[in-house]
Amino acid sequence: MRSREVPVLVDFWADWCQPCKTLSPYLEALADEYGGQFELAKVDVDANQELSAQFIVQSIPTVVAIKNGKEVGRFQGAIPEASIREFITGILPTELDLMFEQARTALINGDTPGAEHMLRQILSEKADHQDAGTSLAALLIDRGDIDEAMIVLGKLVPDSDVERLQAAARLRQSAGDDIAELEAAAAADPEDDTAQLDLARALAARSEFEPGLDRMLAIVTRGGEQKEAARLAMVDIFDVLGNEHPLTQTYRRKLAAALF
Repeated sequence: MRSREVPVLVDFWADWCQPCKTLSPYLEALADEYGGQFELAKVDVDANQELSAQFIVQSIPTVVAIKNGKEVGRFQGAIPEASIREFITGILPTELDLMFEQARTALINGDTPGAEHMLRQILSEKADHQDAGTSLAALLIDRGDIDEAMIVLGKLVPDSDVERLQAAARLRQSAGDDIAELEAAAAADPEDDTAQLDLARALAARSEFEPGLDRMLAIVTRGGEQKEAARLAMVDIFDVLGNEHPLTQTYRRKLAAALF
């Protein structure tokens, strides 16, 4: 995906649009001037009506900025040159963004300590740097530093990635529990929802999602004091697996049936 390498400006235009004929050549000139710091993509709205609808383009010209596959800004109309330059400056990578790219390369190359050092440097200057925050949180969760991971995530915009990592952190908290002890406690009293939920969470923390979900669903169905805690734990698993995962689809339906 090109927008993961450089910001992409998508210029929605049409041949009959007079302001487009003013704006488009200027954007092309700026793309040359900035020497590859961003990429310009042109979309004829008449020839690409589905794409225009996807981006909710209601008037043209509309220019949409995309970074890492997500829209990060837009403007409409042939706005003044100074405003266009300000818009472009706002989407170009900062020094911290460039440091993050170095950290990501270090992770790919297996240099986890080096990557973590750079990520912490970035967050010391900008605690809400989204990419650095989610990357550091993922490292922390992987090694079991759940409390610190939740603090890092709490400073970020709560998008889908942050919510998925928060769910993963909550599940990971039970990873160190003694499964044998939890199984014995659950077997001793099948109606003890607290013991059943503790075991279910520990199973999920070890990626044994289906048996964990089965136990959680049984708790919800019984409707005792742990009903809501079990429901939230199931939702955490759904967030970690993603909406398209077969277990998510199956157990979401079962959960809905148990609740309603």
